[in-house]
Amino acid sequence: MLSIQFGASVAKGLFPVAGPAGTTALRVFISALILVLVMRPWKESYSGQRLKSLAAYGISLGFMNLLFYFALERIPLGIAVALEFTGPLAVALFSSKRALDLCWAVLAGVGIYLVLPTSEVSQALDLTGVVLALGAGAFWGLYIIFGKRVGNAEGSSSANAAVGMCFAALVTFPVGLFTNFEQVTNPSLWPMGIAIAILSSALPYSLEMKAMRDMPAKTFGILMSLEPVVATVIGIIFLRETLAPVQWAAILCIVIASAGSTVTARARGK
Repeated sequence: MLSIQFGASVAKGLFPVAGPAGTTALRVFISALILVLVMRPWKESYSGQRLKSLAAYGISLGFMNLLFYFALERIPLGIAVALEFTGPLAVALFSSKRALDLCWAVLAGVGIYLVLPTSEVSQALDLTGVVLALGAGAFWGLYIIFGKRVGNAEGSSSANAAVGMCFAALVTFPVGLFTNFEQVTNPSLWPMGIAIAILSSALPYSLEMKAMRDMPAKTFGILMSLEPVVATVIGIIFLRETLAPVQWAAILCIVIASAGSTVTARARGK
């Protein structure tokens, strides 16, 4: 979480030069290159079903990153991450019919309402940025669904992460070239792209793939629920972003809803 959110703060600093699409293209393409060179996925065999699962996983990852960076251009980092969290929260809640889980959904809905520019209590936020962050959350939900299938499929998690990132690059790189060709192909920006790729993709996604496999699901889910708070603190320290009290309340609503749904889901599983 620290790595990916610090990487996001570095990426936002690159937006004035390369734009969100160009920054995403650099990040994902270099991440894919690093993972392929380190993980050497060509040593494994790939069935048609495995490639289909990896394609779905990677494409959802690519659109998630693209929409998130477009949102990050318009709204604070902590708000963007909190709204993006509605995706995995929805995945958890849609599988449940318990009344208590409905309370978590309502709490998350309150959090979303508090940051909508149309609400009476919200501070000024860009509506397009809010919608883009929610769209990124939808693709994050798909990333979790397809990532679980990939994790249960044949082959190593490291090879799957590398191939999935290659499919993500097939989504983001053409968009970056189309919107910011000169910046994406400018060698002077590649060192910054490498730093963002390592911090925001190559390192955290590899660790996440391993964590989802080795860590108890309840522990993983509760820890991940803290990510909007981590993002907010990173945004305050490195981007000089400030949040109004109502925006802090919105983030806490989504964090509590996410952690609560994780706890009740594990209890239901037992």
